[in-house]
Amino acid sequence: MPTRLAATLFGVSMAVLGVAFWVEPAWHDPIRLAAGLATVAAVTFGVRRGRPARTVPWHLLSAVVLLSAVGKTVFDVPDAVQTVPYLAPVVTWSLLAVYPTLAGALLMFVHYRSDGSRDRGGLIDALTVTAGAALLSWTLVLSPLLRDADLTSMADLLAIGFPVGDLLLLAALTRLWTVSNRRVPSGFLLVFGALTMLLVDMAHSVPGMEHQLAALTAFGRLPLYAAIGLAALHGSMHALTQPAATPPADLDRKRLLLLGIAALVGPAVLLVQVGLKGRPLDLSVVAVLCGLTFMLVLARTAGIMGSQRLATSRERGLREASAVLVSASDADEVAEAARRAVAQLLPDVPHRVVLAMAVAQPEEPLSADAAAQAAQDRAAGTSARLVPTREVDWAVAVRLNQYNMVLRCPLVLQDRPTGDPLVGVLHVGAPVGALIGLQRSLEVLATQVALAMERIALGEEVIRRNSETYFRTLVQNTSDVIVIVDEEDRVRYASPSAQPVLGGDPVGVRLPDIIHPADRARLHDVLVAVRFGRGPEQGLDFRALGRNDNELMLEMHLRDLRADQTVTGLVITLRDVTERRRLERDLIHQAFHDSLTGLANRVLFADRLQHALARGARDGTLVGVLFIDLDDFKIVNDTLGHAVGDQLLIAVAQRISGALRAEDTAARLGGDEFAALIENVQDPAAVEEAAERILAALARPIDVDGEALQAVASIGITTTPEADNADELLRQADLALYVAKGAGKNQWRRYQAHLHGAMVERLELRSALDHAVNEGSFLLQYQPIVDLASDEAVGFEALVRWHHPSRGIIAPDQFIEVAEESGLIIPMGRWVLDQALHTVAQWRRVLPRTRQPYVSVNVSVRQFREKGFVDQVRASLQYAGVPPQALMLEITETLLMRDDEEIWADLAVLQDLGVRIAIDDFGTGYSSLGYLRQRPIDVLKIDKTFIDDMVGSEQQLALVSGIVSLAQSLNLIVVAEGIEDANHRDILQRLGCPLGQGYYYSSPVGPTEALTWLTASRAIAA
Repeated sequence: MPTRLAATLFGVSMAVLGVAFWVEPAWHDPIRLAAGLATVAAVTFGVRRGRPARTVPWHLLSAVVLLSAVGKTVFDVPDAVQTVPYLAPVVTWSLLAVYPTLAGALLMFVHYRSDGSRDRGGLIDALTVTAGAALLSWTLVLSPLLRDADLTSMADLLAIGFPVGDLLLLAALTRLWTVSNRRVPSGFLLVFGALTMLLVDMAHSVPGMEHQLAALTAFGRLPLYAAIGLAALHGSMHALTQPAATPPADLDRKRLLLLGIAALVGPAVLLVQVGLKGRPLDLSVVAVLCGLTFMLVLARTAGIMGSQRLATSRERGLREASAVLVSASDADEVAEAARRAVAQLLPDVPHRVVLAMAVAQPEEPLSADAAAQAAQDRAAGTSARLVPTREVDWAVAVRLNQYNMVLRCPLVLQDRPTGDPLVGVLHVGAPVGALIGLQRSLEVLATQVALAMERIALGEEVIRRNSETYFRTLVQNTSDVIVIVDEEDRVRYASPSAQPVLGGDPVGVRLPDIIHPADRARLHDVLVAVRFGRGPEQGLDFRALGRNDNELMLEMHLRDLRADQTVTGLVITLRDVTERRRLERDLIHQAFHDSLTGLANRVLFADRLQHALARGARDGTLVGVLFIDLDDFKIVNDTLGHAVGDQLLIAVAQRISGALRAEDTAARLGGDEFAALIENVQDPAAVEEAAERILAALARPIDVDGEALQAVASIGITTTPEADNADELLRQADLALYVAKGAGKNQWRRYQAHLHGAMVERLELRSALDHAVNEGSFLLQYQPIVDLASDEAVGFEALVRWHHPSRGIIAPDQFIEVAEESGLIIPMGRWVLDQALHTVAQWRRVLPRTRQPYVSVNVSVRQFREKGFVDQVRASLQYAGVPPQALMLEITETLLMRDDEEIWADLAVLQDLGVRIAIDDFGTGYSSLGYLRQRPIDVLKIDKTFIDDMVGSEQQLALVSGIVSLAQSLNLIVVAEGIEDANHRDILQRLGCPLGQGYYYSSPVGPTEALTWLTASRAIAA
């Protein structure tokens, strides 16, 4: 049923019941009860259809009707009241409860209309009126009743309770009347019904009027019922539970008249009762009520003064905002000035300000709600409206969502040059009580903001028009190509720079015909996307064919200006970035790749390792890191030169890359250090297989400038099961590489937890070695070199030992490599040479001339690189006082490959001096036998590994035999190292090898033991 129809039916039915009530007094109780039930039904129906924000006060009004109708009906049946125990008090209190319940419902409407804000002026006004009415009620009703009343009588209790309830109801009605200037029809109905009941009660309470007004008193509830029902069925019923849209009047003429009448009640009562009628009066009550009225008037005056101060403060804030807005140069400064102004208008009140500017031509059409709201803003002008936050634009609502209501003030200027009067909308979110008092000030501020925005817009338009000539000149002279393309992708306009860039005038040509055929499909997609407003507009690269069909790289910027009547097309800027892109590619490649080998460098390797770890964490695959270091690469650089070393590194890089899978990464970290990243594998064995493939690839000789070189590498391996971050993996691979190098050449090692301790031990060893060199904590032992035919010693090899303070005697294989890396081998080698020559000098002074042995000293490559080495050897010989023939220098085989003529000249000088030169560990290095006849060599020392295997291997035996024969043909003396038993000696003697050394004859001994060995009974070969 429509609400209007329901209201009509309810009004007619209540009118009929009212007429019947006057016509037939016997039907009072049924009619009253029927009217009450009809009102409750009307309120229930109205609440369901109107859906107010709060329903509690409407339910209280239903309770008021039920209490009144049922209570009065039962009260009018005295026999029933007297028969049922305790029914009389219940009925009496239910009738009295009507007043506080009705007053509570009205005060709840007051609370909702003011949104909980405190209207101090309205409260004082209500109390002032109530105080005046209380004085009248006391004088005319309560005082006479209290003199003769029996407070235990239900009738006397009602007679006193009704006037008191009327005062409470009067206070609630007055407070509801002061809530807002804009009245709500439903509120009018409620006030009318309550006033009707109030007036009837006041007339009935006058002594002596009870019987004359009995019928009117009984009828006085029906207008209240009708007013409540009609209020619930009216369309404005939901507004009673919503905040008032306008602030309450501070003090208008009607309210001032009412307050004046209330203030004059006291003097009027004194004048009438005492002066004219001469009746005694309770002066204490009159004095209290008059004093209360006076205090309320004073409080109201103070409130008016506070409001005046607030208005003055707001006026000052608006003047300051106006001064700032005059100097504002853009929309941001205007918005900031508006925020500061609102902050002064709402001191110490939490709030937020949002200035939303109107878009002249929005890219997307407005929704129906947004269009309707914009139309309402244009029609309303600069008039502030209090609206729920959910009803404003979503972009504004999300910034004001902490407030339920927003004060929305449109910025409207008529006769704007653009035609649209709506400049924007100023939104302020704050507590509703503060917003209600801000409306007038905000409207003034909005007008100032609108004028400031219009001034800025007009200024920008003037600047734009003054700049058109300037920009036209720029377009005509810019090196960038600016073209306008129509709907058919045909060039309608091209700037003069198009001809030198594109090789001709493109006007009339379709844009895709200018672009490279391979990029035309992508260009079509981009143009379609831009026309539909969803494509990119900046920095797109396309290839094009320029003059002489040269391929160009053009950077394209697009903007859709079809809606601009001065353009009506797509504006495309083309810039020739061919050289820039080529340079960028080169720089990026150089930044992430090694310049020599073309492999990834350390930066790119670390980046790919991070990405591989992230992928491995997602899919559960394994990541492996390999550190690859070439063994003895410094010897290649030192002996063959850096150019050959670079070619060797390039070849090694190619072989490492070829040994890896396509998804793996090879990198050069620096020098002869390489790395490999193995990813997307399930088993650590796959990483080990990659290391095996790399070693196998490097095992084949590498041809560099016609020379066959051998690239031997050590590899350290680690995988993600050992660590889960890049830094830890790199550290572990480095430790594993250290272990692999320490274990020998041409092999790999996986990281193990104890490797960290080994590295620490190596660092401690290096530190201790430095101290030992400075302190001289070394000693020499000597192993005899024996004539195999006579078993007589002809010389001794000096072997250095380190006397460690805590570890005892340390063999050279545990510290020589560290000494080589640190450079300590140079002072150590100098000490060994001096000490060995000093010892052999002592021997030669003791032994007869027929038994004068020589001493063999190992010399490091780094010693040869040191300038003045020949002079150092000559000085040591002279200082020891021994002939050069008493010294043999042992050099490594790799030194044969060095093309440094200075070194070979030094060796020739030493050889001419009489010092013999021996090749140590012959057969294990890089050299070819052709070098033996080209270099100043006297002795070949066959490595121990050949001697160990020649007993059981015919091939190894033939190899030893070939070396002996070759040496004899080249007039070189052969010394076999590592003779462990008589079988070795016999075979070597049979092959014609003249000299040998090994544990079969003697282990390394001290100088005294060596001298004893020399002076034994056996003869010593000359």
